[in-house]
Amino acid sequence: MIHFVGAGSGAADLITVRGAKLLEQADVIVYAGSLVNPQLLDYAKAGCAIYDSAKMTLEEVLEVMIPAHQAGKAVVRLHTGDPCLYGAIREQMDALDEAGIDYAVTPGVSSFCGAAAALKAEYTLPDVSQTVIITRMAGRTPVPEREALRKLASHGSTMVLFLSTGLIPKLVEELLAGGAYTADTPAAIVYKATWPDEKVFRCTIGTLEQTAKENNITKTALITVGGFLGSEYERSKLYDPTFTTEFREASK
Repeated sequence: MIHFVGAGSGAADLITVRGAKLLEQADVIVYAGSLVNPQLLDYAKAGCAIYDSAKMTLEEVLEVMIPAHQAGKAVVRLHTGDPCLYGAIREQMDALDEAGIDYAVTPGVSSFCGAAAALKAEYTLPDVSQTVIITRMAGRTPVPEREALRKLASHGSTMVLFLSTGLIPKLVEELLAGGAYTADTPAAIVYKATWPDEKVFRCTIGTLEQTAKENNITKTALITVGGFLGSEYERSKLYDPTFTTEFREASK
């Protein structure tokens, strides 16, 4: 079996216990070198063959994984964050299906979770936002027209934007064009969430571009937008003493 493993958001000790064990057992590791913390490779045993997929095509990745598997070796494909988000994992799994090779996926802590931790924030707040939209700006890789940023922004929900730090002027234009956000809507840039050099910059939609320029942020950062970054919200009903749940009666 080939194991796809989510490396987590950055910090080497945020990989799952299962993921760490698979790395320790691997004979071959193919990792996303552009974003995976290289300290995770310290889990690898002596003699493990390690390949950096940042320098490889899909075909080259498969040319490593499939023969290694067929030779009886334990293979780990190590992806950044959780591979279900912008991981280009589906095309690899389809190729393995065609080759008749079994595989499994071990989830990881996504950077959008790491960003919330860095912000000490909760994306879903009563009477503020109960929906989190995870998306990206259209750039060299397009997005479907039905998912144009201005359309998603029209909901005014919490938004987390991947792969968009180099497109901030257009991003701001699209966010405001949705009509639900204003230039004063809270925003934040989280650079390398959970890494040792993590940085957090709080701002507004209107000052996003200036904030990124002043701090030389051009990549490896998430942008978060929405009222969840503000100070106003309703108290949760779950722990409200006047609210009855399955486990306790409301107090009078």
